[in-house]
Amino acid sequence: MKENEPLEINFLPELDNPILIAGFEGWGNALNISSAMVDYIVRKLRAEAFARINPDLFYRYDENRPVVDIEDGLLKGLHPPGGSFYVVKKDESGRDIILLKAIEPHMRWFHFVDTIISFCKKLNIRIIASLGSMYDNVIHTDTVISALASDEALFDTLPEKRVLKINYKGPSAIHSTLLYQARENGIECISFWCHCPYYLQGTTHFGLLSDLGGLLSQWAGFELDTSELDATWKELNRQIQAIIDKNPELQGMINDLRKAKIKGSLNSARKHDKVIHLEDFFKSR
Repeated sequence: MKENEPLEINFLPELDNPILIAGFEGWGNALNISSAMVDYIVRKLRAEAFARINPDLFYRYDENRPVVDIEDGLLKGLHPPGGSFYVVKKDESGRDIILLKAIEPHMRWFHFVDTIISFCKKLNIRIIASLGSMYDNVIHTDTVISALASDEALFDTLPEKRVLKINYKGPSAIHSTLLYQARENGIECISFWCHCPYYLQGTTHFGLLSDLGGLLSQWAGFELDTSELDATWKELNRQIQAIIDKNPELQGMINDLRKAKIKGSLNSARKHDKVIHLEDFFKSR
């Protein structure tokens, strides 16, 4: 890869009305929803990697160190942080899809986003869907997905009553910068956000993944089998409920959430002095 080139492109696929679906690791990836959704689509639809982001321009290696593979004292591989683009052709899914999985950049956000926008123009992508997730005062059996869009008309294309409109003022993730710059360049953009129970930190919410996958495929017009996610969530939910049943402290916290929940209101996540991380229970099993 050339030193100052933001992308290394192996080939440019021929596409018909493609959509870009972007998932990011980092601040907006509670319970691994954003990154895991892209991973799932890549695997289930047999997506092919065709371009990658130059990590030297956007990442601090002291924040996300390169990962090495060492076997029997020999260095087999070196994998810096960054991101990759994948393509799914419509004969595989019913629609041409470009997928981006990347770590949220540490620096040069506007250069990073301009790189994505320029690549979208090269690929004739006219709509972008970014995926995010946040911790919130919700229960693990809830399904809450909200969104922000580049224009009001995009909300009219969503399945009825399945997505709430976001009201928020505060620190942002890379998703907002992407949406803002996409709108400035005439590209429609929507950002979906899954609301995750804060007490499930350290695990993956496969139920929300399934709901998000179903929403995405229905809205964007492609085929995605989520039965694997449903089966995994059924078993994980059973384990979670077993832990809750044996822990009065956790029961009380969840009951407090139920009592405090106001229909139609989405409060930002609050820290709780009695938060129990379920990952600690899974480690001890």
